[in-house]
Amino acid sequence: MSPLAKLYLIACWSYIISFHLTFCILTFDMAASSSFADRILEAAFKLLQINDRYRLFRPGMTVVDLGFAPGSWSQVAIDLTKPRGRVLGVDLLPVQPPKGVSTIQGNFLSPDIQAEIKAFLRDPDRGRVRRPSLFENPDEHVDQRSIEEDATGYVERESRETTLEDAEQDSEHEDKCVDVVLSDMWEPWDPLDGLHKKSISNPYYRLMNTSGNAFRDHVGSMDLCRSALHFSYDTLKIGGHFVCKFYQGAEDKAFEKALKTMFHKVHREKPESSRPQSKEAYFVGIKRLAKVDKEIVFAEP
Repeated sequence: MSPLAKLYLIACWSYIISFHLTFCILTFDMAASSSFADRILEAAFKLLQINDRYRLFRPGMTVVDLGFAPGSWSQVAIDLTKPRGRVLGVDLLPVQPPKGVSTIQGNFLSPDIQAEIKAFLRDPDRGRVRRPSLFENPDEHVDQRSIEEDATGYVERESRETTLEDAEQDSEHEDKCVDVVLSDMWEPWDPLDGLHKKSISNPYYRLMNTSGNAFRDHVGSMDLCRSALHFSYDTLKIGGHFVCKFYQGAEDKAFEKALKTMFHKVHREKPESSRPQSKEAYFVGIKRLAKVDKEIVFAEP
């Protein structure tokens, strides 16, 4: 065989091999994308089924979604709290949130991140869609405080300043401004790209991944559920609701007992969209009680 014929044969086989490799890669990517989309829909259906049973969401509510990536629960929450509702998602992963959802990227277990979340929530208008007033004139600026001081006397101003000081001291009461806390922090999420990327925030470091060891997965999920409950104790309104995913095991009964000291009703849920062989389940706490003893809620079992 002549050198030219050999070169032609090599070129033909290179083309055939590259074509088949490209086809295999595209087929794998399409399958992965389809599986990822199915998981997003499945997660959304689970929350919708829980909401259909317990009516957790109403228009105008404030919702915090812990472990919101890839955003299916946040999407459901923002759709069910429209108009004027606000949803804050918190996750380690750098994920594009659904439209209308605010996010904080960071480790929820960090006290600094929790302080940032509470600072965000203290402003009742932050994260909500703003509606400009028809009567607002942006060119004119009126100092409302100076008008009030001119209209009031010295005694009234002193009384008002004392009231403001008392309000600042009662910061714990101000933090309780959340209507619903959702926790899905332990669920693993399989990203589709980025394996070759190096960044400061590692998108594959999660609070917990399933390991295949049932006991380890259960204990890790319960630790995250307790962390979410601590946060809910500090931020959830009286009458507010709590939903967390957990991995069933020996410790869930003690956690359920703790929930019953804080909420009017507590339910275990396994939505119809969950796989029968899966041990994942949900605790749903309905209506936070007015008087809750923190030591009793978080007492060691």
